[in-house]
Amino acid sequence: MNYYMDVLKKYAVFTGRASRAEYWYFILFNLIIGIVLSLVGRLIHDGGILGGLYSLAVFIPGLAVLFRRLHDIGKSGWWIFILLIPLVGVIWFLVLLATDSGPGDNQYGPNPKGAAASLPTV
Repeated sequence: MNYYMDVLKKYAVFTGRASRAEYWYFILFNLIIGIVLSLVGRLIHDGGILGGLYSLAVFIPGLAVLFRRLHDIGKSGWWIFILLIPLVGVIWFLVLLATDSGPGDNQYGPNPKGAAASLPTV
């Protein structure tokens, strides 16, 4: 839950880096909240208003954490356009999002895992 709140606190911060855990926990919580809002919406017959409002509220934080996740693996935010390539682009993009960050700092900032990530393991 802390990862989710951290992303919302950095509402429109497109600079820096986001770890895999931060990105994927944000996605997981969005999925869970979306399912719950969908069920509640069906019970109260809202026509999708609750889910739509929630989606609108987390759109910018979702883009920001996506860009920071790409920065974490050393890619520019422009790599989002790889999704325009049918099928292959989606698979490639998912592989990028699942890739572990490189050790140490990169041009986008310090490693979000901290100093321990930059030390070699024996």
